[in-house]
Amino acid sequence: MDANPVVCPSRVDGVALHPPTHAASPGRGWLAVMSVAICAFAFVATEYLPVGLLPQIARDLGVTPGTAGLMVTTPGVIAALSAPALLLAAGRINRRLILLMLSVLLLASNIVAAMAPSFAIMLAGRALLGASLGGFWTVALGASGKLVREGEAARASATIFMGITLATVIGVPLGTLIADLTSWRISFVATAGLGAVALAAQAVFLPSIPPESAMRVSDFGAMLKRGNVRRSLLMVGLLFGAHFSSYTYIAPFLERNASFGAPWITAILLGFGIVGFVANFGVSAFVSRHLKTSLFAMGALVTVALFALPMLQASRVGVIATVMAWGIAYGAIPLCLSIWMQLTSPDRPEAGSSLFVSTVQTAIALGSLSGGAVVDHLGIPSTMHLGGLLAAVSLLVIVSFNTRRAPLKDVLAN
Repeated sequence: MDANPVVCPSRVDGVALHPPTHAASPGRGWLAVMSVAICAFAFVATEYLPVGLLPQIARDLGVTPGTAGLMVTTPGVIAALSAPALLLAAGRINRRLILLMLSVLLLASNIVAAMAPSFAIMLAGRALLGASLGGFWTVALGASGKLVREGEAARASATIFMGITLATVIGVPLGTLIADLTSWRISFVATAGLGAVALAAQAVFLPSIPPESAMRVSDFGAMLKRGNVRRSLLMVGLLFGAHFSSYTYIAPFLERNASFGAPWITAILLGFGIVGFVANFGVSAFVSRHLKTSLFAMGALVTVALFALPMLQASRVGVIATVMAWGIAYGAIPLCLSIWMQLTSPDRPEAGSSLFVSTVQTAIALGSLSGGAVVDHLGIPSTMHLGGLLAAVSLLVIVSFNTRRAPLKDVLAN
């Protein structure tokens, strides 16, 4: 796994995005970073896994596709609450212990899901995922720079982001392929095995990670009092909500509306991930110089793609091309939003990270939930319209940040 720092720029408009960290043993420090990256891969693969398996799980457990979308909603809701709650409750507990405990919960969630005899038990397993998910992102990204030498924090974060990106690329299509060859339960067994590997790697390589200070409720309050922070969080919520209200139901759309078979669905989802992976690299240098323009362009591409999909559902070529365009846009959006939120909180990076994670998980939960309601009452194409509408509103929020008189970094920091 390449630790190319261009994936996650260390500076934007001259502003450092990662605080200085203390030195660590070079070789062992990078092994520790890799163990966290493997865990990030396992978390993202587990979170997104139901997207490609939705039709099969819905049929086997006797629920509608809209109801099956609760497998994405449930962990999102719980993760949104667990991100700030864990940070506040953790106090001065060693971060190594916390990461190991969260990895145990990840393993347990996959085992429960793989053995679930009913949809209620499935949701219990997904709830375990949510309990660990929000806390993992908050702690892992904050601890990554402490594992390596000062000046290498950006590369450490980039390596962890690489785990996220790779899971986005191959997690859903690989899980779908395994389900096609065996069953959806074996897909969860596979992610359980991945979680076990991540747990073992962290147990061996993670050093002691004492916290520098305990987070306080007032740190969150101070940030939320700022209008630009609230507006930025709204933008984050709209873009992630637009994506997940539609992407959660992309497999049923491809199967029922576009008449693709299982092998084609797997290939299209893999293509979505690959073009997103390439886009993440391709735009990173441009993003560091033109963040607002990049985010607006990617949001506009998502808007057009989601409104276009229902109109092109009779054309296989049109559907594939549009899904790939959507993949290009979404591949760049998380990077853009992560950098954007870091610029809003240079003085309180942990609080900013926690608010970002909570907003993303809330958007995933509400997006998949609202998308499910639309699917059950209005049909699958209508959830693409919902996503397109949310993305269009996000564009209005983006342009509301006035950068004519001051650089974006100064606008966001005030």
